[in-house]
Amino acid sequence: MATKLSLPMVDLSSPDPLSTAYSIRQACVDYGFFYLVNHGVHNKLLSSVFQQSAEFFALPLDYKLSLSRKEYRGYTPLFSENLDPSSHPKGDAKESCYIGNLEDSTSVNLNQWPSQGKLEKNLLSLVALSLNLDNDFFEKTALNKPDAFLRLLHYPGELGYEDLCGASAHSDYGMITLLVTDGVPGLQICKEKFKQPRVWEDVSHVEGAFIVNIGDLMERWTNCIYRSTLHRVIPTGKERYSVAFFLDPPSYCLIECFESCCSESSPPRFPPIRSGDYLIERFMLTYGSEKELKCSSN
Repeated sequence: MATKLSLPMVDLSSPDPLSTAYSIRQACVDYGFFYLVNHGVHNKLLSSVFQQSAEFFALPLDYKLSLSRKEYRGYTPLFSENLDPSSHPKGDAKESCYIGNLEDSTSVNLNQWPSQGKLEKNLLSLVALSLNLDNDFFEKTALNKPDAFLRLLHYPGELGYEDLCGASAHSDYGMITLLVTDGVPGLQICKEKFKQPRVWEDVSHVEGAFIVNIGDLMERWTNCIYRSTLHRVIPTGKERYSVAFFLDPPSYCLIECFESCCSESSPPRFPPIRSGDYLIERFMLTYGSEKELKCSSN
């Protein structure tokens, strides 16, 4: 039986950026997750997104499959993704729709449609301060030409499969993720991902708050000072919707340990790697061959 977890709360409207940066640092060191409040995204907009998401996933399957994923954009049907093959061979009990950067003229046409933002800039400025970096560090690197994706997610209710996760245990691959849910429970985190047996804790819903978590690239950048925490979505017998925003550096960005995160006694744990190379490697493990990444997922 999982215990309830109270994640740290970060107020983006605080007039004291240094204090907020310290709160972010503590949250990323201790949990890798935190709630973000007063983020400036209106509830009316979020309600509209959830309504349109529900309308999309209610469309006939044949029509949704005609919008299947191409280069991380478009529809992904039930069981086509398996984030932890060791947990259940059938795959994860969710369907999703990826939407890419609308300002990227070279790939915007890849978005599969049915018939730069202030929030991430402010948040990453505070993350930079929390790492003793210039506050515009990520603006010059990750936000220069970011790889940003919005993912609409739908978890059906009862499917008749025991011990089948909506999203099996995984850590996010990229830099930082912002998540908002419809309030239906199911999200759990495991703070000690290398210990057995795993101890899972339920993440409570906080109305109006985003759930923010650190990804693997940020963990590499910070030499594991910031956690890329294992998490999953378990079935509760209720239909569940969520929206995840993944913000990653451009593919050419070199991910190597920050000077503020290493020393003679704590040298870099990972070799430098390009963001795009790392993400392709991780996506291949999830979806299959590189060819399949660029083709329909059904």
